[in-house]
Amino acid sequence: MKTILITGANRGIGFSLTNHYASEGCKVFATCRNLHHAEDLLTLAKENENIIVHDLDVSEATSIKNLALELSGETIDILINNAGVYGPKGIENHMITADEWLDVLRINTIAPFMVTQAFEANLARSHVKKIAFLSSKMGSMADNGSGGSYIYRSSKAALNSVVKSLSIDLVTKEIKVVALHPGWVLTEMGGPNALINTDESTLGLTKVIDNLTDEQSGQFISFDGTVIPW
Repeated sequence: MKTILITGANRGIGFSLTNHYASEGCKVFATCRNLHHAEDLLTLAKENENIIVHDLDVSEATSIKNLALELSGETIDILINNAGVYGPKGIENHMITADEWLDVLRINTIAPFMVTQAFEANLARSHVKKIAFLSSKMGSMADNGSGGSYIYRSSKAALNSVVKSLSIDLVTKEIKVVALHPGWVLTEMGGPNALINTDESTLGLTKVIDNLTDEQSGQFISFDGTVIPW
């Protein structure tokens, strides 16, 4: 039985990933920031004993530390850093504030690194040893043909840089690391005009994760398996 740790598991892609892995017989540590807003996740956990729900605010160092202590004896095969935010939408450039920008960077870029740091020892004990970071094609420099979305784009571009460095630094521990584009997904963040649903995204993402090779570690890969230019 594989053990999966997923952040931001209470909705959207995180919820779909939790459901998928649990249905495959994996043990899933499903985390979310506020259990009071996780009714669907708690219901799913009641229906499936493979799912264990935990409080985790990825933007708070104490919260990460507490969960790491709680799970210190566990081997984690796959860590999926899914939790993220878009930030303010539809605002003019002159309305962007530094505090809003920093909040998004804290959650989308810094937090996944801190979570990875906290659970590195758990992953090192595994024979699978994989870390997936939910990035976005909007973080690709080469793909940016429309401009705008400064806050979100920069947070994901920075995350991609973190992923690349981690893939190099964790080679000695044989931990594979990948940045994943989930597609434009029908979620609260993706909006009603998105092209695919969470199930389609999840099937693609999990296939990429399952088949991830040493040679692919450090790459930026779409849910359909294609490599995305930085």
